Amino acid sequence: MGVFAISQLDAARLQRGLLELAQRDPERADAVRQRAREAVARLSPDFPGDPATGLLGKTKAQRKRFESFANDEPCPALDLDEGTCDLYEVRPITCRTFGPPVRVEGGGLGVCELCYQGLSEKEVAACEMIPDPDDMESRLTKQVEKSTGKRGDTIVAFALAGP
Repeated sequence: MGVFAISQLDAARLQRGLLELAQRDPERADAVRQRAREAVARLSPDFPGDPATGLLGKTKAQRKRFESFANDEPCPALDLDEGTCDLYEVRPITCRTFGPPVRVEGGGLGVCELCYQGLSEKEVAACEMIPDPDDMESRLTKQVEKSTGKRGDTIVAFALAGP
């Protein structure tokens, strides 16, 4: 629940996954695409970026607005009836790393509060996961941005709402 920034690499993975889902289960793929289009329609008027491209704004004010933007919006890949992700195999890195302690901007550990109740900071730090030790994500993201011409973060709804 809630929108979050994804890279162009994540967007490309989601789009590829949606095409693969359309081959296996066209009805489910159509439902994901429809949820994405509906989300884009709801989110576009207040989107802190360019609603025509789906790219998030880069100014300090736009980034600040994004912090509290659409926090209750369900992800278009989420089947609310089943409570499952229809694109689980290609989910964004944020989803793949949710739960374990992961180092975030500013140097602190981002952690799921539900998973680490009652533990000291030292105990939580001992569980730290480094999701991309070789920094492959940023290199691959640059390649995708170069090949598509789209640079910057977006959100799942814009990535999946395509034609």
